[in-house]
Amino acid sequence: MITKYINKVVVGVTTLLFPLSSLLFISCQDMFEPAEENTRQLETMVQETNYVYGLLIYGYNRLPYMATTQTDVATDDAVTNDAGNTYKKMANGEWKSDNNPMSRWNECKDGIQYVNLFLKYVNQVNWAQSAASKQQMFIDRLTGEALGLRAIFYYHLLQAHGGYADDGKLYGVPLLTEPEDGSSDYNLPRASFADCVQQIFADCDKAAELLPAQYKDIDDETLIPQKYQELGAQLAGYNLVFGNMARNLVSGKVAQAVKAQTALMAASPAFRDQSGVTSDEAAKICAAVLKDIEFDQKGNIWYKDVEKLASSTSVMPEILWRADWVKADADQESNNYPPSLNGLGRINPTQNLVDAFPMRNGYPISDSRSGFDAQDPYKDRDPRLSEDVIYNGSIFKSVVIATGTYASSTKEAGNKDNINNSGSSHTLTGYYLKKLLRDDAGPSASSASPAQQPHIYPRIRYTELFLAYAECANEAWGPKVDGAGLGLSAYDVIKLIRQRGGIGTDENGEFVGDPYLEECGNDQAKMRELIRNERRIELCFENKRFWDIRRWQLPINETALGVQIDQINPELDPVPGNLSYTPLNVESRQYESYQIYGPIPNSEVLLWSNLLQNKGW
Repeated sequence: MITKYINKVVVGVTTLLFPLSSLLFISCQDMFEPAEENTRQLETMVQETNYVYGLLIYGYNRLPYMATTQTDVATDDAVTNDAGNTYKKMANGEWKSDNNPMSRWNECKDGIQYVNLFLKYVNQVNWAQSAASKQQMFIDRLTGEALGLRAIFYYHLLQAHGGYADDGKLYGVPLLTEPEDGSSDYNLPRASFADCVQQIFADCDKAAELLPAQYKDIDDETLIPQKYQELGAQLAGYNLVFGNMARNLVSGKVAQAVKAQTALMAASPAFRDQSGVTSDEAAKICAAVLKDIEFDQKGNIWYKDVEKLASSTSVMPEILWRADWVKADADQESNNYPPSLNGLGRINPTQNLVDAFPMRNGYPISDSRSGFDAQDPYKDRDPRLSEDVIYNGSIFKSVVIATGTYASSTKEAGNKDNINNSGSSHTLTGYYLKKLLRDDAGPSASSASPAQQPHIYPRIRYTELFLAYAECANEAWGPKVDGAGLGLSAYDVIKLIRQRGGIGTDENGEFVGDPYLEECGNDQAKMRELIRNERRIELCFENKRFWDIRRWQLPINETALGVQIDQINPELDPVPGNLSYTPLNVESRQYESYQIYGPIPNSEVLLWSNLLQNKGW
């Protein structure tokens, strides 16, 4: 979508992704040390719209979002059967300041340099050769995009590298709001975490001021903002700049969401002592982005909306911002389908995560009131479990997936999915990934040829923002107080999410009550645990858990568990009652307590004397 948009609206654009060699300001030593003559050359390039616009596109190309499940295998939610996986190695003791797969240092600092350069020249470029209104609209939109991108880069830098140094102070990263060149001082100290947060807030606020909340065509000239009307803007020009074609670029709502993500992080236990952000402030920031948003009743299964997935222009109410539409893809399915479906079974949910799903009546399985049966552990569970996880006996693509050891000696033997299979693609935990997978894509039991289908990979989902609001609101005002005027309390949000997932419903889907939620609604501490658990369930396999357990200061060394399922009497069918379930210790996590905070790259600390390292690294 971005490519189509640029090709239509940028004057003189003939190519979008320029070779690195064409951006002459980049030095072979370091992109932040451009030669003096190249800096002068940049200043003469403002006559070439596509050249300057390329700086912004290079910023977009540095966005640090992951499209598929990756970092969850470094947490208590999943493991991988890929022995060479970088995150697996990290979780098993190889996480070092000079070996950090979670680093965002280079890509985000590169992105900041590009957008800072763009911001330096954006006002000097003739974006619209005639109309003053178009010129100003382009300048405003492009400036807003750049500021939003800079906020995103700093948010991810703080998340990955913010932490306490030996002096007891909470630091962020060096703050740069101007492009670096040959005369710049590169030996900069880290700014305080609080100052970095305020810079992100300022960039987000300015971006939201310059940009429409959402990009969409309008059909009434009175809807054109007054400042553009006064410049003579007309519908066609306004829609060209701010209309549907720009839909997947940074918008005002995206900027608000990044501010909310930053506020949530800053108000969390790991940072709030020195972040300068209270739960009250964070809750109000989260509420601001949600004020005109309707809760999507199918938001937890957006990836099953085949009709909307089929079109590159579809607007999915659950997704605020996404990566470009992928017309034909089967990688996610080929990597994660069970081996009986010719997949590699890479992501294996843990027993830890499976145990986090409550019973359908809403009670945790550890609660005596839940009705949980250890001999029939998947019966009457939260319906989201069967949406997200393939467990023993699940039927997927018309194939019975048997993960128990008995599968090697029964009619299910052909599915190759049992936990003790000798191949390299079988599950290590007794579970396979189901969430995010299309059941009409990927290989099948009869063919290893992948059937490619369209995919949409979210960057920011509204459910994430609703959960952020609930978390901050509960900390600020308790479970049932709406201190932001949103019309929802923390309790209300969690009730919406649980009912959508099927909690408290009968077999016909009718809501019959959620007594455990009512209990938590009268206890801030219980509601805190419930909100965290709901976030874990709703956002599982979306690369959130790694950051959440650290900002909450939860134990980071939880052993990843699995289950071995054996047949008690081989002469009988392998059904509940004739199966035993034995817990397994699958992977020990070898993290140190100081690794709640990620490191500054060791090479940078060695190079620059003013750059303090985080404690312990």
